[in-house]
Amino acid sequence: MPAVGTFRVCEPGRLPLTEAVEEAVAEAIALPSVLVTMLGSLIEAWPRQIYTQPLVTTRFLGQRTTYVCDPGHIRSLLVDQAEALEREPFMLRALAPALGSGVLTADGSHWRGQRRTASPMFRPDRVRSFVPAMARAAAATRTRWHGADPAGAERDVLHEMMRTTFEVIVATMVSGDPHLEVEPFGRAMDAYLGQTSWKIALAMLRAPAWVPHPGARGGAAAVRHLRGEVARTIARRRARGEPGTDLLGLLLEARDPETGQPLPEARVVDNLLTFVAAGHETTALALAWTLRVLAEHPEVEARVVAEMAQLGDDPAADPEAADRLPYTRQVLLEVMRLYPPAPLIVRRTRAPVRLGDRVVPAGQSVHVPVYALHRHALLWDRPEVFDPDRFAPERAAARDRYAYLPFGAGPRVCIGMSLALTECLVILATLLPAFRFRPVTRAMPATQFRVTLRPKGGLTMRVEPRHVA
Repeated sequence: MPAVGTFRVCEPGRLPLTEAVEEAVAEAIALPSVLVTMLGSLIEAWPRQIYTQPLVTTRFLGQRTTYVCDPGHIRSLLVDQAEALEREPFMLRALAPALGSGVLTADGSHWRGQRRTASPMFRPDRVRSFVPAMARAAAATRTRWHGADPAGAERDVLHEMMRTTFEVIVATMVSGDPHLEVEPFGRAMDAYLGQTSWKIALAMLRAPAWVPHPGARGGAAAVRHLRGEVARTIARRRARGEPGTDLLGLLLEARDPETGQPLPEARVVDNLLTFVAAGHETTALALAWTLRVLAEHPEVEARVVAEMAQLGDDPAADPEAADRLPYTRQVLLEVMRLYPPAPLIVRRTRAPVRLGDRVVPAGQSVHVPVYALHRHALLWDRPEVFDPDRFAPERAAARDRYAYLPFGAGPRVCIGMSLALTECLVILATLLPAFRFRPVTRAMPATQFRVTLRPKGGLTMRVEPRHVA
């Protein structure tokens, strides 16, 4: 992983004047190349040391960022000292225009109330009840592929998985509202995420939010479409005269514990859009990366398909289907180690934070680079190698909980973790026994940070029917 020249390891505190001047000059000279790297993928701008050291502090444009890659420090940061943290401004600048102040972007009591409202949707019994909807969405994809080209065709499997997971979200979160369409929603999401790197870079340069940048106009149009579609979905539900028992119903029924007032309309839009957008995006990425990695490892694929054979032809009929795929789960977890859909946890300190013998002052950035953590030389044997047996029960139990964070950790751990894992397993169990997935290019796609971890240029594969003798 290449390091950008102006990022250098340093200790907190003041630098000697001559060294500070040298750093300022070096930053000015290297700034254009730094920006090019950041706009391509923020991950490429990380310093090399975060793959080998537990704590690394960098300085860029006068701002310090501490990268935390030690499991003990991560627990201390995200669990024990969580109240000393707040959302990172540059990430808010990237997300808030679309997601407002929902559960993903809010802080403090405002965040706690919204999370408490949504949590009943993600209880284990509710997740199991969603299995038929998951399997139906995957079966519709299977039927569509067979019908479109029975002999197989090249497909962007990321686009296809986005469509499938969107159908699951619509079925489970808004009771199958037929007016919320996947294709225009997906195009708007792509347009919005495509220009977030500019928003992040400009925020790090302390440029005002009004500064124009490539993609800004398209991004603004995408926001109008996304929020407008969600607002219309809410209006249709209100017109029915009954809130329902899905996520939208919970949001409409929620009341402020102090005032008894319902959520403001903007907060309902914020949260529903957050769950629809984030819920299908990250799950689709996990599925797409899994299909691509399995294509590189036919012996693992064969073992996965053999395990799936025990489920029969209809996972929809078995709410416990995901629980009967332990090896497939190991494969999925290992793919998310190498390609975590959410590759970076970013926070800013609102009060001083102690990490071992180091104190990070208030007002500084503290990041957990999940992508680097999952490939860290001190935590993983042969970290670049795909090995599902890392997640065999005995090996997983011996590993520090905070060395593996595809869903984050602490109070803000992903509320949809169980739903996402179950959905991935059910969709894989529906599609893999029916199709082989073959790459059309020899090399794995490059990774690209667009808030999530996307394959650069999509992920095209040849999808061929699997003929079983």
